[in-house]
Amino acid sequence: MAEAPLILWFRRDLRLTDNPMVREAAATGRPLVPVFILDPETERLGAAPKWRLGLAVESFAQALERLGSRLILRRGPALEVLGRLAAETGALGVRWSRLCEPGWRSRDEGVKAGLKRQGIAAESHAGHTLFEPWEVRTGQGGFYRVFTPFWKSVKDRPVPAPLAAPAGLRAPTVWPRSDRLADWGLARAMNRGAAVVARHVAVGEAAAAERLARFLDDPMDRYAAGRDRTDQAVTSRLSENLTYGEISARTIWHAGLRARAEGRAGAEKFLQELVWREFAWHLLYHTPEIASRNWRGEWDAFPWRADNAEAERWRRGMTGEPFVDAAMRELFVTGTMHNRARLIAGSYLTKHLLTDWRVGQAWFEDCLIDWDPASNALGWQWVAGSGPDASPYFRVFNPATQAEKFDPDGAYRRRFIAELSPDPGPEALSFFEAVPRSWGLAPDQCYPRPVVGLAEGRARALAAYGRRDD
Repeated sequence: MAEAPLILWFRRDLRLTDNPMVREAAATGRPLVPVFILDPETERLGAAPKWRLGLAVESFAQALERLGSRLILRRGPALEVLGRLAAETGALGVRWSRLCEPGWRSRDEGVKAGLKRQGIAAESHAGHTLFEPWEVRTGQGGFYRVFTPFWKSVKDRPVPAPLAAPAGLRAPTVWPRSDRLADWGLARAMNRGAAVVARHVAVGEAAAAERLARFLDDPMDRYAAGRDRTDQAVTSRLSENLTYGEISARTIWHAGLRARAEGRAGAEKFLQELVWREFAWHLLYHTPEIASRNWRGEWDAFPWRADNAEAERWRRGMTGEPFVDAAMRELFVTGTMHNRARLIAGSYLTKHLLTDWRVGQAWFEDCLIDWDPASNALGWQWVAGSGPDASPYFRVFNPATQAEKFDPDGAYRRRFIAELSPDPGPEALSFFEAVPRSWGLAPDQCYPRPVVGLAEGRARALAAYGRRDD
């Protein structure tokens, strides 16, 4: 029994530092067989997150090799793959880190039950969030529906210190076969856009740690005052790495606590933003419908427009509103979007264009390399007004006045919109390298007229919201 291997099933925890599953498994002294499975749930990822996941898997496999281990790649339904792998290796146990997205949860529950029927021990570990969603309760024993009391409840809770990476992982006597990552074609749906977005990624555990160190070195002090400025590099950009577990929330949390203890100006706000991610997973666990239905039932009767031609212009960054278009083009060029820009782009789609928030949610799910099911759902429902702790329905962001505040010199807009500059820079031009050729876009074309006047769009939205209350 002591020599029987353990299978470590990696998913969104592609790191060695502060990985409870890895540390506890290594401590057993047993041979360890790390595996990543391309199962149907993973196959359904959008183009950009699936491509970026492939990069994360490749980087993690290299990290394991440096420890004398390997990452076995297999394709197929998770229970079938794990059962076969256990039979091949003689493993009597499988471990993984818990995930709370509804589809992933039901998969994991089925895998755990199926493995136990086969006499294989199945054990899940914490590690994706600071707190397990069921650990944070209101005084009445329920779950939090509003962010501010949630923040007050958790901000002083003890969080275990990050765990060091193991010095080594014991290898099995014989390694099972592995698929080739290249054969999976994870980049296929990205087409030519992969080469453009690749210029902006920071892949792997070491890159994530370096990103955190750079943020702590200087931008942290300007974070509270400048995090909404789209023309300034003030944010940490760690959402990309958190998505694939290349860095843990606990590692970032403790770095933020140290900065706060040192009196750093932006530390408290930075910690709050990390807890906003926590709040999103808390809500997704307790109300999984947030990912697909209006969280507030009274919005079910609202006449959202389904996908439409104006929404297509939004997707293509061709609405004629420069701040909105810069945001949508940033998404194509970098695979991410500044948080303030996400609010403006989301408000414009759901309010000026009265388009269902799920249209935007689906586009982000396909295009974001930092796509997170909980944060994406909460963000879209917040800006649309249909979710928990939402922006008031009558708050309609004006892209022009928002640009004056958060891109006062137009640097962000010029950075991504070639038509606004006589000498466009490389990122503005690379948008046209990334988009599908079928769109027929070129940098020498005329910038489009606005889809809708800002005052007209706002009035139309407020009239529709007024009818909702009739």
